[in-house]
Amino acid sequence: MLSILFPKQRRDFTVKRYLSISLRTLHLFGIAGFAGFFLFDLPETLWLPYAILALMTGFLMLVIELYVDAIWLIQLRGLAVISKMFLLLLAMNAPQLTTLLFCLIVLISGYFSHAPGKVRYYSPFIGRVVKSSAELSFNQSRSRGE
Repeated sequence: MLSILFPKQRRDFTVKRYLSISLRTLHLFGIAGFAGFFLFDLPETLWLPYAILALMTGFLMLVIELYVDAIWLIQLRGLAVISKMFLLLLAMNAPQLTTLLFCLIVLISGYFSHAPGKVRYYSPFIGRVVKSSAELSFNQSRSRGE
């Protein structure tokens, strides 16, 4: 199971870069419209299509990252995504915190999108920067044993 999530070599596919850029762009568009819920208390009919777009594109970006190399789950960039999902769930269930939590989600997004690699690729579980699953000890021992 670990070798499926954390392959020795990243799995890539031809259109990944363009698909990721497209999904990210649509995701930003969805988040902008979803802000109507968080910031302006707009009726559901106005923000719901944007929320669906944001959630669907976010889910697809997550699936792509897991397919390529799930290493990001133990890096700060992946932990930031997991934290944002938790904050989103909290915001949907704590109306008094909605604006604050939305702003926190945007701050986390902006920071980790533009942080240097030594921050984004840092793994608190390993205690250093880890850029691929090939660097994990169980992958190194498997390579030597083959």
